[in-house]
Amino acid sequence: MGIYEELVARGLIAQVTNEEEIRDMLNNGKATFYIGFDPTADSLHVGHFMALCLMKRLQQAGNKPIALIGGGTGHVGDPSGRTDMRSMMTKETIDHNCACFKKQMERFIEFGEDKAIMVNNADWLLDLNYVELLREVGACFSVNNMLRAECYKQRMEKGLSFLEFNYMIMQSYDFYYMFQHYGCNMQFGGNDQWSNMLGGTELIRKKLGKDAHAMTITLLLNSEGKKMGKTASGAVWLDPNKTSPYEFYQYWRNVGDADVLKCIRMLTFLPLEQIDEMDKWEGSQLNKAKEILAYELTSLVHGEEEAKKAEASAKALFTGGGVSENMPTTEITEDDLTDGAMDIMTILVKTGLCSSKSDARRNVQQGGVTVNDEKVTDIGKVYTADALKAGIVVKRGKKNFNKLTLK
Repeated sequence: MGIYEELVARGLIAQVTNEEEIRDMLNNGKATFYIGFDPTADSLHVGHFMALCLMKRLQQAGNKPIALIGGGTGHVGDPSGRTDMRSMMTKETIDHNCACFKKQMERFIEFGEDKAIMVNNADWLLDLNYVELLREVGACFSVNNMLRAECYKQRMEKGLSFLEFNYMIMQSYDFYYMFQHYGCNMQFGGNDQWSNMLGGTELIRKKLGKDAHAMTITLLLNSEGKKMGKTASGAVWLDPNKTSPYEFYQYWRNVGDADVLKCIRMLTFLPLEQIDEMDKWEGSQLNKAKEILAYELTSLVHGEEEAKKAEASAKALFTGGGVSENMPTTEITEDDLTDGAMDIMTILVKTGLCSSKSDARRNVQQGGVTVNDEKVTDIGKVYTADALKAGIVVKRGKKNFNKLTLK
């Protein structure tokens, strides 16, 4: 089985522009491909996970990845999948986020001579002359076709700024530029990027001739993956300082029964034969599948040692084995207290176990909150500084824990 057939078997391929040629290029290690990442935060999150795993798979098959950091497009913002315009970021913030991305990507793909490379589209987009861009690139785009693109249609009712309208042209120019300067002959992205990606393929053909071999391919769930990065208590980041290895493990341990085997197939590097056997699992066996998923992905992002710690912590807590030293913790100071104490709703929000005080109130009233193994039913329950200095273990539901301590 070639790498293309494996991607299909794992459920990763949604659309391609020329399947036969793409299959040949990928299976024979002829592809120099790019995937773009807009630096909207100082960490990648699990919504980027599928793209990173894909880059790793393709590099292992002999293909060359280009990680494109959107230092230039980050000044504009992608309207795809959004109902409003992104907030503007400063150049300093964008540059900082780009540096953070590279450090995290190095856990997945190998950079170096004749290996993966990282490029920043700020290097060419920010120096473009506006009139030259209009003449060289703008003439290749039909406004009528652009307005029919799904990424724009969904924004038309609420208003699409001219700033964002240019995003497709900028992304298309990225592919055109990398095709010429880096030999990039293939691009990958989610379904929500399909129109933008087709724009790049067509631009190359219009500017360089129909024989220019620029291929486009989309991933089945990459656009859904962006939603995977969010939970009730916020984002699930790859940076351990923003989402601890234990919290990361728990995120995957808590996926729904209907999704666990799909995630194993798409995101882990377990052999397909092993996963095919797991497809027969049901009932309590699905809990084992979730443990496998959580361990494999935590090991991939944070290393085997951290994965083992997270696994041990989860098992200790689930089996009533008491507090684990690896439990996620939250530290507060005297400044966080009100009259020398903190109420349970504030505690739930501070620990990230609830997204808001209304969410905390609902969980307490529904009987889903315990502190030091005692159920809390009073939304006005407070804990003194002395109690907090000793540390309290807060639990929401059956699987979400945090230890709160006062420094």
